[in-house]
Amino acid sequence: MAAGLVIVFDFDKTIIDSDSDNHVVDSLGFTEKFDDFLLTLPWNSAIDNMMAEIHKQGISVQQIADALNTAPLDPHIAAAIKSAHSLGCELKIVSDANKFYIDTILEHHDLAKYFSEIHTNPGFIDQDGKLRILPFHDFHDSSHGCDLCPPNMCKSVIVKGIKDKAMKENKRMIYLGDGKGDYCPSLQLSKMDYLMPRKNYPLWDILCNTPLLVKAEIHDWSSGEDQERLLLQLIRRFLNPIQPAQGLYVDVNEKNAMLINSNISAKIM
Repeated sequence: MAAGLVIVFDFDKTIIDSDSDNHVVDSLGFTEKFDDFLLTLPWNSAIDNMMAEIHKQGISVQQIADALNTAPLDPHIAAAIKSAHSLGCELKIVSDANKFYIDTILEHHDLAKYFSEIHTNPGFIDQDGKLRILPFHDFHDSSHGCDLCPPNMCKSVIVKGIKDKAMKENKRMIYLGDGKGDYCPSLQLSKMDYLMPRKNYPLWDILCNTPLLVKAEIHDWSSGEDQERLLLQLIRRFLNPIQPAQGLYVDVNEKNAMLINSNISAKIM
């Protein structure tokens, strides 16, 4: 890994173009039951209870895996992952999905080998053959103390550890995400790093309202094709700093910050 870049991906709606929990529940016909669980339980607990109900109804783990393997993954994103790895970048996942889901989908698309670390909620098959999904942080025992994040995971804690190690190795970071849970880790990035929020998703909306709190250089994307193009441009820009970034630039320290890429220029009010 010689590029000097660590790339951290969210998973749902960033690598795959869906929410993996909802994809499984909807595919297996349990949407209404899951909605009932969500009325009284936090999301992580609700999906664990949902897996118990699915098992009770005679649905096998293989059927869950089969549903996961139909989750949409844009070929451009698969290509971006492979290209970034081939250019020497270190790839990691920080996700509020779970290990079983992520491993299943990555292995289906032959992408698991490109990631050095996956930080997510534990997901495993218990002795009764039931899929269990547990919290990354056991919030029943103690709070992680972050008001910005869900009780089971503060991504900022994870990203800070990755960032601290990267700094010791003189590496910079690119972070890609879409959701509200990706805002807190974005605050860990320095002005030497890059943030790639998905346009018109919750992280992007938060950045539009509070652009100056994030120090990293921001580049938004909309589609898998966008993500591949922008990510590879940023990598090549890092590898060849003398060359211009083909119109990609944002200075979030300016009072009227701009999200700019080759096709999009959106003023943040």
